[in-house]
Amino acid sequence: MADLVVDSSVAVKWFVPEPYSAEARRILDGYKNGTLSFLAPDLINPEVGNIIWKKHIFQGLAVSDAQNIVDEFRALQFTFIPTATLLNEAYKIAVKHRRTVYDSLCLALGVRENCQVVTADEKFVNAVGSAFPNLLWFANWK
Repeated sequence: MADLVVDSSVAVKWFVPEPYSAEARRILDGYKNGTLSFLAPDLINPEVGNIIWKKHIFQGLAVSDAQNIVDEFRALQFTFIPTATLLNEAYKIAVKHRRTVYDSLCLALGVRENCQVVTADEKFVNAVGSAFPNLLWFANWK
């Protein structure tokens, strides 16, 4: 089983129809068939919750659907890594590459665990991908 760092931009696409949701679900299928295990900074929990809240408040996602998504996300077996253990490296990445510490947390985790990181943030991949070949735009994940 291969470890894969997943960020919230990918995880939300598993549950909410958006552009490239089908590509994101291929990653979830890898988890469901036992070929992938998911790692993430523990920050992913409030990030996913906040994205779903925004979709409820501003885009009309029904409250029951929003709660079901949160419940389904929480049922997935992630290995959550405390952000405090990643902060130093994430901060160094953020300063060097002029990216947010939030975005750099997943990248720091991928570097530490020597595994791939998938994100739906194409701008982030374009900005730092040449320095971090383990960072992939999720639609290019195989």
